[in-house]
Amino acid sequence: MKFSCSRQELSEALNNVTRAVASKTTHPALEGVLIVAEDENLILSSYNMELGIKTYMPAHISENGSIVLNAKLFSDMVRRLPSEKIEIECNEKFITRIKGGAAEYNIIGIDSDEFPALPSVDEKINFTIRQDTLKSMIDQTIFAVAVNDFKPVHTGSKFIIKDHVLSLVSVDGFRLAIRQEPVSYGDELDFIVPGKTLSEVAKLLEGEEEILIALSQKHIIFRVGRYDVVSRLLEGDFIDFRSSIPANSSTVVEVKVRDFLNSIDRTSLLINDRLKSPIRLSIGEGEIKISCSTAIGKISDVVECDIKGERVDMGFNNRYLLEALRATGCDKVKMMISSPLAPVKIVPMEGESFLFLVLPVRMKADI
Repeated sequence: MKFSCSRQELSEALNNVTRAVASKTTHPALEGVLIVAEDENLILSSYNMELGIKTYMPAHISENGSIVLNAKLFSDMVRRLPSEKIEIECNEKFITRIKGGAAEYNIIGIDSDEFPALPSVDEKINFTIRQDTLKSMIDQTIFAVAVNDFKPVHTGSKFIIKDHVLSLVSVDGFRLAIRQEPVSYGDELDFIVPGKTLSEVAKLLEGEEEILIALSQKHIIFRVGRYDVVSRLLEGDFIDFRSSIPANSSTVVEVKVRDFLNSIDRTSLLINDRLKSPIRLSIGEGEIKISCSTAIGKISDVVECDIKGERVDMGFNNRYLLEALRATGCDKVKMMISSPLAPVKIVPMEGESFLFLVLPVRMKADI
């Protein structure tokens, strides 16, 4: 194998592809990136047996071939080379020469036959959506994906297509996030994508170009420009999230998101990993009084708002409320409350593009 290419283009491709490299494995090839030189294309792939990323980039190929190189070492070498054009060559003993300007590295690679094949997706079931739209949907729901694997199916987001509407749903037992957008796909679909996969996909999304999403029974592929992201799908019974959404509300609060965020942030200064305490919201008479008490002191603040309905006092995990508000992306939102211990519903002022639920916590008689 022998080729030359742009150092900058190769470095950027490696930066994206190596996100799927296995961090802890007994299989050395999984710690590497597969490099295939074929005709006028350079194909780079990584795979950790759950997530795989492949990309294509232009290169001048003098001799076809393939090799697996340690991902971190190879990326660091390419990034540090002094010239814009680099040359890479490997022989039948897998000794690989990486040259740029006066600098030259020689490292031992791994036979490409030891690199496992990425799962294939026949793409018969597929739909498209704008990249910026999907990025917004992921960004506004990923915060509610479960981080522990007590119920593995909730470590992913549920995709639902029905009546030409795509819904992304994430839930972790304390929070629920739903984001909806219209799509052209007419049939009904229902599948669950790991949160880690969606985080990596979101990093590749930009602009108004469309992304193709195709799936088979157990795997899904996201085709983003010159990148293919392949992932397993999660299996299991996702929670019946619709039944957890309160149907009615006795209190409706309209509040400016930035003011509310800043106030919660100030009130959270007394909370840390060692000193955990909920924040209290006392809602009534055109304001939200936010307060908190820990072993080192007390703090309170007030935010103006518009309130319709009954006065209510509620307690919340500060981080859960902060993350939900940050994900709204709105200047102003509605908080719809049915009782002090029922989930609070956060929705946009108009439309139904998102719905967030945050479960309150039971408070002591006083703080």
